[in-house]
Order: sequence, then structure tokens, then C-alpha cells
Amino acid sequence: MRYSGTLKVVAVMVMALLAITAAGCKGKMAAPPPPEVAVITLQTERVTITTELPGRVSPYLIAEVRPQVTGIVKKRLFTEGSDVKAGAVLYQIDPAPYQAAFDNATASLARAEANLPPIRSKAQRYKELVAIKAVSQQEFEDVSAQHMQAEADVKYWKAAVETARINLNYTQVRAPIAGRIGKSAITVGALATANQPAPFTTVQKLDPVYVDATQSSANLLHLKRLLAEGKLVLKGPDSTKVKLLLEDGTPYDQEGTLKFSDITVEPSTGSFILRMVFPNPKHVLLPGMYARAVVLEGVAENSLLIPQQSLTRDPKGNPYVLIVNAQNKVEVRPVVAPRAMGDRWFVTEGLKSGDKVIVEGIQRAMPGTTVKPAPYKPAAKPDAQVPANAAPAAESAPAKTAPARSAPPPVPARSENPKPAGEAPKAK
Repeated sequence: MRYSGTLKVVAVMVMALLAITAAGCKGKMAAPPPPEVAVITLQTERVTITTELPGRVSPYLIAEVRPQVTGIVKKRLFTEGSDVKAGAVLYQIDPAPYQAAFDNATASLARAEANLPPIRSKAQRYKELVAIKAVSQQEFEDVSAQHMQAEADVKYWKAAVETARINLNYTQVRAPIAGRIGKSAITVGALATANQPAPFTTVQKLDPVYVDATQSSANLLHLKRLLAEGKLVLKGPDSTKVKLLLEDGTPYDQEGTLKFSDITVEPSTGSFILRMVFPNPKHVLLPGMYARAVVLEGVAENSLLIPQQSLTRDPKGNPYVLIVNAQNKVEVRPVVAPRAMGDRWFVTEGLKSGDKVIVEGIQRAMPGTTVKPAPYKPAAKPDAQVPANAAPAAESAPAKTAPARSAPPPVPARSENPKPAGEAPKAK
């Protein structure tokens, strides 16, 4: 019996040693493989560089309508918000006093013109008589002065008639330009004052319209430097073409033209104005509306673009990316990425064609470690991304239901059965 007990102890010890040895061997064989990362191999491409600038819509022409004579407004001859033609009558001011002034000036002119011929003939006769000493020199000079005064009276009353005619025409307040008219600030029966500060209404030409956008002077200097270095090329008929994004983000269906850039930088903002002209046949663009102008800055022939999620910044804010070298080891590469273009960064320095940039798995890729690169599948292809996202969800479902399996409903039922059995003797 003693020998059998000893043999059992020895067998247990041998089995324990074998289990420890097997576990050690298994640990050596289960060394983790290199982490897998998704990389993109860079290739140069031709990229059109554009920039979005905030701007405001302003009318191509704007005219404030004011009266040029004083009087009572008798009529309003337009519909608010309608289109008017240049020269169309908008308001009618009481013309009665100005008509009377015109008639008075016309009559005075007729009287002056009637007095002129006899005085002219008299002056001519005195000129001949003074030559033969038939009249005195003084009488001749008096008649000559009367002749010149009569001619001056005719000229004066001609000017008075013209002035009266102009004032009479000003009683009809006309549209100075063609365009869309706004609301009326005056009603019939109100008193209009010549050249008053408050306008009657405003007429604006809305086809085409201006879009005034602001650009910082720092961006302008950067753009000029890139053009001077040859990294950007700005030429061709499309160099002045501009696109527009409306206030709700939808693109405008008409293409505009860049007219000029202001020569003065605003000291308070460090920006200057770019003025563009856009056709507006449907009057979609209204004065004061906010819009974003998409302006062409140039074309980069050999440019590099990387996905936005591949770029990381250090605590100082300097951008860098992780790349995989020829030995499949991770390297840190500082880059210069001045702008984002859609879902990608435009890189000007730090990378070259053929570099493998890590896009996914950056958390598992430590600098200097060996990784397993795999081609990156862009998010633009949902069919390739849905299975990858669905797999973790399928694995996490059993984990949530596992506690329910360990505590099935029959267990509480069994725990409740002994209680009545225990309570029955107490009742006795």
C-alpha cells in the first residue's frame, strides 16, 4: 500500500513537470507576429490648386433715386420689387408751379426777341450817321448799348426757359439705370425736397453681380513664392475662371471671372479684396448674400497627396507621417503640408514618390519596429469597408450575451423551491 501511494505521488509530479515543460514550449511557439498596417504608395500627380475665399454679393450697378425739385408727390408709377428700364418714370411730382415758371420764361423770351430787331436797325443807322457827323458820338454809343442789352436779354431768357424746362422735366422722377427696384420710402401726398438725403428708392442691376472676396496678404506672398519657384503654374484661359459655393454649400451653376485684386491691404485684418463678376440671369444671387468663391491658384505638375488620417502632429504642432522602409520597419518622416484638399493633404516637402505611408494601424506602428504592410483601401469604397466593420460587431455580440448564459432563468426557480419547504416546518 505504501509503494502504491508513493507511485501516485511520483506520477503526479511527473505530470506536473510535463505540463510546465509543454507550457514553456507553447509560449515559445506563440510569439506574436508583426502587426499589420495599411499603407499607401505615393505617386506624383497633376493637381489643380484652388482656394475657397469668403465673400459677399454686391450689385453690378446701384443707384439711389432722389428728387431734384421740391413739390408734392402725386403718383407712384412702379411696382415694388419689379424690373424697371432706364429712364422709366417712377414718381410724378406736382408739375403746376414748374409749368407756370416755364410759361413765364417762354413769354419773356418772346418779348425780348421782339424788342431786338428795331434796336438792331436803329444801331445800324446811327453807325452810318455818326460817320458823316449827322448824330453825336454820345447818341451813337447810347443806341449801341441798347442793342447789346437787347441781345443779352434774349440770351438770358433763353437760359431761363431752359432752366424752367429742366425743372419741369425733373417733376417726373425717372430710373437712372435699368435693374430691379426696391421698396418705396415715400408715399403719395408726401413732400419731396430737392436733393434730400433720404432716397425715394433704390435701383440695382443684378445681372451680372459682383462677388467681393477677401484673401490674406500672407497667402498671397506664399502663392507668389510658389509661382516664382516653379512649383505652381498659373496660365491658360482658365486662370481667371472662378466658381462659387452658395450659402447652403451648393455649387452655383454659373462660372464667374476674376476681374481685379485691390492694391491696398486692410491694416486691421491683413487682407485685401478680390472682385469677381458672375452672371445672374435667374437672380439667385442677391446683394449682401454670403458666398464662397473657389479661386484657381495654379497647377502643380508633380505633387503628392496623402490621406488626412495618415498625418499626425507632435506636441509642438509640427506635422509628420509614419512610413515603412525597405526593411518593413517604421520610420518617422517630418513633412510640410500647407493645405487640405478634400480628404487629403497636399504635401510639398518631406516625401517622395514611392514612399509607403501608413494610413491605418498607426497606434500599432512604433518607430523602429517591424510591421507587415498591406495595401490601403480608401473609405470611398463602402463595399470594402463594410465587412471589416461588421466583423467586430459579430464577435462582440456573444460577449454581451455570455453573462445571461451563466445565469439562466431556471436557477432562480430552483433557489425559490427550498424556501417553501423550509417555511412549512416553521408553520407547524
